[in-house]
Amino acid sequence: MPEPPDDTYTHGHHESVLRSHRWRTAENSAAFLLPHLRPGLDLLDLGCGPGTLTLDLAARVAPGRVLGLDLAPEVVEAARAEAAGSRAGAAVTFAVGDAYAVDAEAGAFDVVHAHQVLQHLSDPVAALREMRRVVRPDGLVAARDSDYAAMTWAPLDPRLDRWLELYHELTRLNRAEADAGRFLLGWAQEAGFTDVAATSSTWTFADPGSRAWWGALWADRVEHSAFAAQALGSGRSDPAELADLADAFRSWASAPDGFFAVLHGEVLARP
Repeated sequence: MPEPPDDTYTHGHHESVLRSHRWRTAENSAAFLLPHLRPGLDLLDLGCGPGTLTLDLAARVAPGRVLGLDLAPEVVEAARAEAAGSRAGAAVTFAVGDAYAVDAEAGAFDVVHAHQVLQHLSDPVAALREMRRVVRPDGLVAARDSDYAAMTWAPLDPRLDRWLELYHELTRLNRAEADAGRFLLGWAQEAGFTDVAATSSTWTFADPGSRAWWGALWADRVEHSAFAAQALGSGRSDPAELADLADAFRSWASAPDGFFAVLHGEVLARP
């Protein structure tokens, strides 16, 4: 078997990134999957991050077996700590694992879920093939990814345009696809799925509280996360520009008419 690709996670695991991951719930990030969940299903959550979304899904399939996998050991430890304080945690296992090579037998799960994972992989079709391998013949694979080029905001600010341009530059450098949401349907078909339903949904940040949260989160990411380290290390930006981009997010967040919409593509695929 060939070695899996050596991928680079554009976001990294800075606190500002995990802050975003912990905000995600089944309702705001997996609504397209919820009608298909029921008690007793075995579920695999690939790229589980700090585990909050995994635990939310686990509550819906309990007493089914739930496994959360992530490539970063420190994030798996954070997920285990999260599970320790959750009623759903007793039925959930978190482990270090690779989306390209899941340590499980073929057909081991009823549901395989991946949220905001495929956009960071250099070979998303290979990951979908692996998801297809470990799902049961009558099971369901669910993937959701954002589409950065389709993000939209107001007030307009050329500095936010530059942020988006820089983000695409870095993901291309990492051999990843920032606009993955629009490609999920085709990727699933290429991976061998013949029964695929594609949908879309959004996150919208347009009230004072959500603007403050989203703006501060991205201001911190721009200056302090792996995004910043990669932008500086690749020579594609400098500290002054990153500070200006962070200020753009803070300015947007303080605008009374600030609006930011994040589009996501979604697929529900059966083998």
